[in-house]
Amino acid sequence: MTIIVTGAAGFIGHAVAHALLDRGEAVIGIDNLNDYYEVSLKEARLATLTARAGFTFHRMDIAEADAVRALITGSGATRVIHLAAQAGVRYSLDNPHAYQRSNLAGHLAVLEGCRHAPALTHLVYASSSSVYGDRPLDGAGFREDDPTVTPVSLYAATKRACELMSQSYTMFGFPQTGLRFFTVYGPWGRPDMAYFGFTRKMLNGEPIEVFGEGLLARDFTYIDDIVAGILGALDHPPERHGHRVLNIGKSHPETVLAMIAALESALGVTAQMVMKPKPPGDVTATYADVSRLAALTGYRPATPIETGMARFADWYRGHYRIG
Repeated sequence: MTIIVTGAAGFIGHAVAHALLDRGEAVIGIDNLNDYYEVSLKEARLATLTARAGFTFHRMDIAEADAVRALITGSGATRVIHLAAQAGVRYSLDNPHAYQRSNLAGHLAVLEGCRHAPALTHLVYASSSSVYGDRPLDGAGFREDDPTVTPVSLYAATKRACELMSQSYTMFGFPQTGLRFFTVYGPWGRPDMAYFGFTRKMLNGEPIEVFGEGLLARDFTYIDDIVAGILGALDHPPERHGHRVLNIGKSHPETVLAMIAALESALGVTAQMVMKPKPPGDVTATYADVSRLAALTGYRPATPIETGMARFADWYRGHYRIG
């Protein structure tokens, strides 16, 4: 079977494509290799995929509707994993139109391609925990039925809009699953994420800016656990005309200070912290209730943050050739 993965040169897309190839699937990757962060990292991820049998790549802007439709309908792909998007909450404050193009126009282009692909049996797409807005922890995880009407960033608003767009496309029959990702980390990660930037500065002996006094909490989820959840959801499509959203995270929030402590241990470096107030658009906490995904697929994320950060630190030193 052939599966299309959009955002294949991205952090999660790269890992998902490798996992699909490992189990014998043919994978078609799509990515535009934009310069939101260092293109060389995207190229390095992509090189690990193009070296493998069963993988083909198309450099393409996901918002180019005609090209996306032609690829989806002409490839014979039976499933699409749509991960391409403009990420980042803070970046949306300065570059809002990038989110309109990549997230809204891009998602619509994928929906239209899937609508006209008779062989398609399942579309899995990336949403975000940011759709839940800024809310305090209440001792239980965020649930899929919780309100999602108070986004605090344009990024969050586009992700919720994508969910609604997918719901409207149920009239065309193809099954869809939206995955609300909670904070994902690990080897080959994104340089705009805090743990990645902290690592770079800590190894260079530079101070790190810690927002919200380090008390902001995130449901840090290791990349291997995320990939297992994605493939589990892919293999369990809803009924025809069905659309669902599922949380995918660790279900164990940790403060940013706890994440920094794990990095300090992994790197053997003590962080020089400069405390800063919480910036606009950031949420206070994220916390995934993953019971629905677990019931559907047996999903059981189990990687402790200390283990995950140690693996990331090892990868970072190797990739950037730091002794």
